[in-house]
Parts: sequence; C-alpha cells; structure tokens
Amino acid sequence: MHDIKYIRDNPDDFDAALAKRGVEAVAQHILALDEQSRALKTQVQEGQARRNEASKAIGKAKGQGDEDAAQALMAEVAELKSKLPELEEQEREVSGRLQTVLAALPNLPADGVPLGDDEEGNVEVARWGEPRKFDFDPKEHSDIGPALGLEFETAATMSGARFAFLRGQMAGLQRAIGQYMLDQQTMTNGFQECAPPLLVRDEAVFGTGQLPKFSEDLFQTTDGLWLIPTAEVSLTNSVNGQILDEAQLPIRLTALTPCFRSEAGSAGKDTKGLIRQHQFEKVEMVAISHPDHSDAEHDRMTEAAESILKALELPYRKMLLCTGDMGATSRKTYDLEVWLPGQDTYREISSISTCGEFQARRMNARFRPEGETKGTQFVHTLNGSGLAVGRTLVAILENYQQADGSVTIPKALLSYMNGIDKLEPA
Repeated sequence: MHDIKYIRDNPDDFDAALAKRGVEAVAQHILALDEQSRALKTQVQEGQARRNEASKAIGKAKGQGDEDAAQALMAEVAELKSKLPELEEQEREVSGRLQTVLAALPNLPADGVPLGDDEEGNVEVARWGEPRKFDFDPKEHSDIGPALGLEFETAATMSGARFAFLRGQMAGLQRAIGQYMLDQQTMTNGFQECAPPLLVRDEAVFGTGQLPKFSEDLFQTTDGLWLIPTAEVSLTNSVNGQILDEAQLPIRLTALTPCFRSEAGSAGKDTKGLIRQHQFEKVEMVAISHPDHSDAEHDRMTEAAESILKALELPYRKMLLCTGDMGATSRKTYDLEVWLPGQDTYREISSISTCGEFQARRMNARFRPEGETKGTQFVHTLNGSGLAVGRTLVAILENYQQADGSVTIPKALLSYMNGIDKLEPA
C-alpha cells in the first residue's frame, strides 16, 4: 500500500516511478478521489458537530421559553439526522474506491533497479561455481527420476497434472534437503524456526499483497480460507496490527512448509517435471526490519540463501531483477538461478526481496523508536526462499547424476540420509 501523503506531495514522481513498472499515470485520479473523500469527511464532521450543538441548544431555548427557536432547532436536527447517513455512505463509497485503487498498485522500485519489461532486462551481478563437465549426455531430472522413485503418473491418477509422488530413497532425499536447509537457517544464519498455519484469512493474503490482484494464483477452500502460496504469508503476518519496540528488531523467521499455487498465469510452462508444481515444499525466510537497516538485511538474507547452494556445491548465478520482472510487492529483488545441466541453462531457485514499508502499511505493522512514547514508524519487511526444496532436488539430480542412472548424494546431506550415499535405479 502507498502513502497517500507522499502522493499528494509528489504526484509526478509517483507516476514516474510506477511508469517504470508499466503502470499508466494514476496520481491525479488518486488525488481526485482523495480530495472528494476528505471533503465528504469534513461535511460529515461539521454536520455531526452542528447536530450536537443544536441538540444542546434545544433544551436551552425551551428553558428560556423561546418555543419558536426550539422548534427551528428541532427541525434542523431532524434534517441533519436525515442527511448524515447519506453523507457517511458517500464517504465510505469514495474512500473504498480510493483504497481499491491504491491496493491494486505495485510497489515503487528502489533506486538502482534496472529498467526492463521482462526477464530479458535482468542483470547478472555475480556467479559462483563451475558447471560440471560430463563424459556423457546429462539428462533432465524428469528422465532420471522415475527409476529412482520420482513418479509423475502415480500422482496424476489421483491429483492430475503438476503433482508428484516421491517414493523410498527419493522421498528420503527430499526430506533430507528440507531438514538440512532448516537447520542451516536456524543454527547458522540466525533465523527462528516457526510452524505457521497453512490456511489463512483474506486479511493475511491482503497484507502480503496476494489479494486482491492475484487471487487466481491461489487455492481457496469452500469456507473462504486460503492455502498459503508461501510461508511468507504466515510469517510476515505474525506482526500484523502490532506496534513493536525498536529493540525487538530485526525479527528473523523461517519455516519449512508445503506451499500451494494454482499456477493460473503459467499455463503451458514447465508442465513436465518438478519445476512448477501445484504443491511443493520450501524453506522460507522472513525479516521484519528497522527501515535504516533493511538494505543490509536484504544482503544478509541473500547470502543466507547463497550459503545453501555453496554448501551443496551447486553452481549458480545471482541476478538483479528489472522493474518488469519483480513481484508486485517488491522494491528490489535478487534471484538466485541454479545451473541445470540437463536443461543446459540456469533456472530460478530462490527470490529474495525487500518490500520496504509496502506490506507493513497493508498490515499496519509498526514499531516505536527507542526513547519515544507516542510516535511510531512502519517496519520494513523482507522475504526470500532458503531454498525451494523441489527445485533443489531437481538441481541435485541433474548435477550429481552418473552415467549408470544413479545420483551421488552431496556431502553436506550425507548425515541426513541414514547411510545412503547414492540413489540407485530400481
């Protein structure tokens, strides 16, 4: 959500920033609704004040025996009581229209974010690791996996497309990956482990920006709850409506959860394999930060995600996303893209974003600066994958595959695999 005061003071700058994200000029429309809303509020307040004043004056006029004045005042109060509900309804309607416009707009990009319409405008800022040289033609994970316990047809018979059924050693590897990541984020990188709800109300998905614009990407139950598309929703909303003490910041949270996405906007994309699933597991990182420290926190979270890829010895590159490829709530995003030899390309395995106060305004999440008793500020929120478990499984299968169809287990995961050091074809 955007600061209406900023828009009043900087309408041209606001439009220019949104234009970088492909949004047409909207400041004047917002300001017209804002002016109308404020005018109606003033009329309502003045009417309420006059009604109260006139009501008191009725008794005084009657006490003085001035029946004509009392009758006139009573008529005025009756008229005000008749008009005020209509004015209040008009104010609610205009204010609702204003909030609807503001809620649908994306965040403003940070300085230094490259301009671009899509992923072609992203900028590579770093690269780590050398892709392995194979003495055979490496396969994609969807070709390697079935002999190792990764079953797509089994899942399709019960659930349809974009689901997987993992069996035996393959299920054990997925569990090991998630547990390893969670241990690293908690014991090494300083995040507090959480076990959050997987079903949330409208206000939670509104708070993190999935509603109202991206409801088609979510699954909703018959009683109106939403399945979380990422633990970002639950973790970030843990401070919804709160006023924190400055000393509590930063708050760093992590969770390993199932995630659910309808993938409505990706029809035809990655229908084969594990890359884009309706249900998947992910270790999510969330930080609630002081505004002055959120840029440093962004770098810290990115390094926390990178540390997993380095430990698993998976080559990757770090991309700074352009204005046209960032998520709607983000002001700056780094993507980590892991090398997949079977596809002969880099694919996203983590996005780490700083949202500034955009989500905090939607959630009304604030903090009280140390030494102050009245004033509050909005916190800054950040989120990122640390990492997506399924995509990490894909990367391990493709990078650690052997000519005989087996897959070697990365050293970092051996202690989690109950003595298994290689996945063997059945």
